[in-house]
Amino acid sequence: MMAEQGLLVLFGSQTGTAQDTAERVGREAQRRHLRCRVQALDSCDLVSVWDMDSCDLANLIHEPLVVFVCATTGQGDPPDNMKMFWRFLFRKSLPASSLCQLDYAVLGLGDSSYPKFNFIAKKLHKRLLQLGGNPLLPVALGDDQHDLGPDAVIDPWLVALWEKILALYPLPPGLEIISPDVRFSAGDVVMIQPQNCPEDVQQFCQLLRLEPHRRFVLEPTEPGTSLPPLLPQPCTIQYLVTHYLDISCVPRRSFFELLASFSMNELEREKLQEFSSAQGQEELYSYCNRPRRTTLEVLWDFPHSTCAIPADYLLDLIPRIRPRAFSIASSLLAHPERMQILVAVVRYKTRLSKPRRGLCSTWLASLNPEQGDVRVPLWVKKGGMKFPADPATPVIMIGPGTGVAPFRAAIQERVALGRQGNCLFFGCRHQSKDFYCQREWEELVTKGFLTLFTAFSRDQEEKVYVQHRIRENGKLVWELLSSENAHIYLAGNAKQMPAAVAEALQSVLQQEGGLSPLEAEEHFTALERSRRFQSETWS
Repeated sequence: MMAEQGLLVLFGSQTGTAQDTAERVGREAQRRHLRCRVQALDSCDLVSVWDMDSCDLANLIHEPLVVFVCATTGQGDPPDNMKMFWRFLFRKSLPASSLCQLDYAVLGLGDSSYPKFNFIAKKLHKRLLQLGGNPLLPVALGDDQHDLGPDAVIDPWLVALWEKILALYPLPPGLEIISPDVRFSAGDVVMIQPQNCPEDVQQFCQLLRLEPHRRFVLEPTEPGTSLPPLLPQPCTIQYLVTHYLDISCVPRRSFFELLASFSMNELEREKLQEFSSAQGQEELYSYCNRPRRTTLEVLWDFPHSTCAIPADYLLDLIPRIRPRAFSIASSLLAHPERMQILVAVVRYKTRLSKPRRGLCSTWLASLNPEQGDVRVPLWVKKGGMKFPADPATPVIMIGPGTGVAPFRAAIQERVALGRQGNCLFFGCRHQSKDFYCQREWEELVTKGFLTLFTAFSRDQEEKVYVQHRIRENGKLVWELLSSENAHIYLAGNAKQMPAAVAEALQSVLQQEGGLSPLEAEEHFTALERSRRFQSETWS
């Protein structure tokens, strides 16, 4: 079965365009449930293969199906990351039957304004044919000069390629091609639209004396007023409260001002007016913001005013539930049918007797697929972090706690593409409780794909954080930055951690690089400006 044998995509890329195209082929293979590796022709695990003295090339490529994506550089030269393979392939000692077991396809990327347009792809296709290979399609010649760019050739060629491949290796029964609408890569985020729990919805309806199943049609009260998006028409009160009204948020000053205008109870109205006045802001902060009192709890505290709220004003009084952003913690190349996120269930104590809970994380934790289908409204957005296109570029990732999520996606993606040079600094409170993905990291360390440094802050008397591990391993960090053009990525809580990490990195520049404090600060700023240092933090 194809799912067992897999597809190998090999690229020769000078500027990164051919690599991007090869990775696109890899993603499309994953959507067709094909195990796929995407690698540079001269990548680490192939270099030793091409350098072997054996003349039987068929023994060197174990895959039955290979897609080559090759750019042409200069005056018809191969890209730097395929020159070794190129020399080997044209050895005169290779017998004509070397590749008789191989099905292959060649996609070229070039520019027709040059005299040797797509020379490498044409010559590669011809040479593979000479060695007994079986071409699935004629060579494709992408052209930068076309009005639509190389995609004018690539798009129809890929359609034809998948038709050929799926005819040879049909999908297993019960599997369908995954929709291209499921488009995401390392660094992207998923937006999740949470909802209120049934108990809170029931309490809210009781307090306001609303009939949950009553249906209504929303109409604008003034011309030009837009209606709330995504609400069905007609809508039930229960649906509105469950999916739209953020009754768990901490109310703002304007909430108390509007509630006071509805109140018919003198004592409650006076207190609400005090909270909405300029003089009452310190008391409002003490009552509402400091203990993180929710809108629903405030309504409980002012029952006479609450029951007087006209249903028509609910959308003015209470804000809509906002979607929550989570870094995607998996790669389509590793998990073609899944999107994984890493969520810590938010729960903390204030002076109020009832613990505070995060709306989205609590709702997600409450879902139980064993009790029936579970539907989570979500969509993907491009994230702020961009990982290097050059497979030789090492990455230093600093991700304490759930900040490690985007780096799990990046590491999975880089490992699936055969890339090493992955260095991760991970921190949490306790190794036994918070060491997310421990088994996965340790397995990658064993296989040589990952260098891992950990900081468990509460497992010893003196607290240890990721910034301490960065300083302790400053020599390695400096070598990766100065000699190997490494990129640094930081994700996690936005309180003290980002500043502490920046200080640790500048300390490494001084201690290991011999820079003055001012030079270290300027160098760090230059790393940020060139996008070799990228951060994504949240409060």
